[in-house]
Amino acid sequence: MPIDRPVALVTGASRGIGRAIALELARLGHAIVVNFARSAAAADEVVNAIRAAKGQAIAVGADVASSADRANLVARTLAEFGRIDVLVNNAGITSPGRRDLLEATEESWDAVLGTNLKAPFFLSQAVAREMIRLIQAQSIPHGKIINISSISAFAASTDRADY
Repeated sequence: MPIDRPVALVTGASRGIGRAIALELARLGHAIVVNFARSAAAADEVVNAIRAAKGQAIAVGADVASSADRANLVARTLAEFGRIDVLVNNAGITSPGRRDLLEATEESWDAVLGTNLKAPFFLSQAVAREMIRLIQAQSIPHGKIINISSISAFAASTDRADY
């Protein structure tokens, strides 16, 4: 059902920086889609905090590294709110097992790049397509895509070669 307020989809919003972003966007008047991969309870806490402050929010479990989950995340957002005005690509993982170059596995490489690189790229693509459709239909004035990065872009860490 379409709503009058802007809608923000925040990945990795059940804790940490994503939680803070979701709460602030809700305070600013956005309806929030709280994406989580593992902890439905933590996501529900964020949703409950937003609703307690008279905001609108839903929690949607989705592994953003999965194409099917990304499609479901976008579809659930549109089904619930009828629009997406803001995408915050915040979800990220560190190296599973924290291995160095000589011990890193192809599976850990795929997990890190799937979540940290492939997911924001293809989720942005899917959401941008919807934003263009919504702008052309005059359902939203404009769209915004925000990518959150890590300090590790500037500093090396031991035992995280694939990160």
